[in-house]
This record gives sequence, structure tokens and C-alpha cells, in this order.
Amino acid sequence: MDAFRGFVIKEFFHIFRDRRTLLILFGMPAIQMMLFGFAIRNEVNNVRILLVDQANDYVTQAVKNKLLASPYFEAVGHRTGAAGVEQAFREGAIKEAVLFAPDFAERLSRDGVAQVQVITDATDPNTANTILAYTSSILKDYQQQQATGRAGGVRIVPEVRLRFNPELKSVYLFVPGLIALILMLVCALMTSITITREKEMGTMEVLLVSPLRPLQIIIGKVLPYMVLSFVNVTTILVLARFVFGVPLRGSLALLLGECLLFILCALSLGNLISTRAQTQQTAMMISLAGLLLPTVILSGFIFPIASMPPVLQGVSHIVPAKWFLIIVRGIMIKGVGLAYFWQETLVLVGMTLFFIAASVRNFKVRLE
Repeated sequence: MDAFRGFVIKEFFHIFRDRRTLLILFGMPAIQMMLFGFAIRNEVNNVRILLVDQANDYVTQAVKNKLLASPYFEAVGHRTGAAGVEQAFREGAIKEAVLFAPDFAERLSRDGVAQVQVITDATDPNTANTILAYTSSILKDYQQQQATGRAGGVRIVPEVRLRFNPELKSVYLFVPGLIALILMLVCALMTSITITREKEMGTMEVLLVSPLRPLQIIIGKVLPYMVLSFVNVTTILVLARFVFGVPLRGSLALLLGECLLFILCALSLGNLISTRAQTQQTAMMISLAGLLLPTVILSGFIFPIASMPPVLQGVSHIVPAKWFLIIVRGIMIKGVGLAYFWQETLVLVGMTLFFIAASVRNFKVRLE
């Protein structure tokens, strides 16, 4: 019994001596709780809305003021014509547009009924349903306020139009997100153990005495996985199109090029982890714990980033999957070209170059 007690005490001692183990035991649960607690939201806030008022009378002004008085909507523009609404949706600048007819107040006064056109971006079906529920609730509340001074009351009937996903199919949201998730985890996980495997197997000395430069070694480690990952991309896109029925409204060549860029970014990130980690176990743990949660939660894969606290919105900018999701959804669901997401492409290029440069720098330090 004394031997067993001493063994248990020794194990506790080893655990508390290892800072990495303490970080995993106490730090990771706290980080996960903070991420899930602040990032996971069913409600939608700060919805970017475009108001097209062709009447510009006292009724439309009152309805617009009531919409913008709620914490859910944020006006990004006021127009008197419908020109440019489609382009705003394709650019991702707005999530909803509300269009008032030229004779809105006259119809409401004469007939007691008037229609307002509500166009919503349905790329994310859950968010689209929530936005429509908010809009309908505010319009209904305005009707109830006006009913007190008029026999029979008034009715504002929303004419709903759903863009890009009129049937509200959830696969339109999840399949592009799964492409980013699978590529990030598989690519980063595969390459994160490449150099650490050489260290553990004792073959690093062979690389050290070889005529290869650090950049050549890193490219040599990444290149085979890039080819295999590109094959995976082709398989995923075929399944998305012919099994799940997700459309490809944009250029296939552009989509494959952007996927190749994201693969290179993920592989470079995995290689950077590999140059920093000492063991394969540590590299895999960092890849899974450090990339899985941010990719799922902070990329816009499931939860809208606009509803998160400003701090997490800022953190989401360093998650490569966030920028890739904007690109892949734009090509597949909206059918837009490079002119609409060239900034996101430049961000991925910059991240890739940074990860490659950091990998080379860390590898050089280890060679010294």
C-alpha cells in the first residue's frame, strides 16, 4: 500500500512539473469555455441592411426609424432606387434589403394594406430565418401601434425574396464550411509531424549534413502533401456537387486555384508547428486543439461572426479558414469572380508567405 501511495504521489509530482501538461489540463478547458460561451449565439446582431425608399413619406420614415431603433439592424445605406442592390448582395456588403414602393403611404391610407419587399441573403439559412423573423416582428409591432387610431387597422405585408438559396437548404451552409475544415485539419495535421518525426527517429542528422537548404527541405516536405490534398479537394467537390447537390455557380478553375492557395496556407501552418514542436505528440495536440476550435467557431462556419463580441471578431481575422469561407461560398453559392474577393485572396497569400518565412527562420535556428 505504501508503494502504491508513493507511486501516485510521484505521478502527481510529474504532472505538476510539466508546464505543457498543466496548460492542457487547466488552460485549454478555460479557453474552450470562453470561446463557446462568447462565440456561440443563436441570436443575430448588427445585421447590415440596405433601405430603398422610393416613397420617402412619413410612413416609410416611421417604419425605417423603427427598424433601425432595434439592436438587430445596422443601416449601411439609404437609396431611392433599386439599382445596385444585387451587387451589394454579391459583394457581401448587406444581409437584407427592404424596398418601399413609391405610393406606399397612399396605398396604406386608401386600402389599409401595403406591401414591402424584403430581400434576404439566404447563403446561411439559419441566419436568414432569424433576420426575417426580426423584420416581420418589427413590422407587426408597427401595425399594432397604428391600429389604435384606425378602424380595422393597417396591414404591412412583407413580400419575401431569398437570394442564392431560395429553398433554405442547410447543405449550402455546411458543405463549403466542411471543405475549409477538412483541408485545414488534414493538411496542418499531416505536415505538423513531418520534421518532428525526423527528430524522434534520429534522422535529422541526415538532413543537417545534406546539401539541401532549409527552404528546400520545407518545400520538399510540403509538396507531396500538396498533391495529395489537391486530390482530396477534387473528391470533396465531386461529392458536394453530385451527392449533396450544392451548386457551382462560379468558375471551377478559380475555385480550384483558391483551394490550392488555401492548401498551401494550411500546409505552411502545419510546417511551422512542426519546426516549433519537439515531439509528434505535441505537434498533433497543437494542430488539433489550436486549429479545430478556431476553424469551427471563429471562421463563420456555423455561427455568424457579426454576433460575436468585438474581441472575438478581431481574433477571427487571424483564422485562415474565415477568409477561405468567404471565397468558396462566393464562388459556389453566389457565382462571383475574383473582383469581389481579391482582398480575401491577398490576405491568404500574405498568411502563406508569413508561415513559410517563419518556418524557414525557425528551421535555421535549429540548424545552428
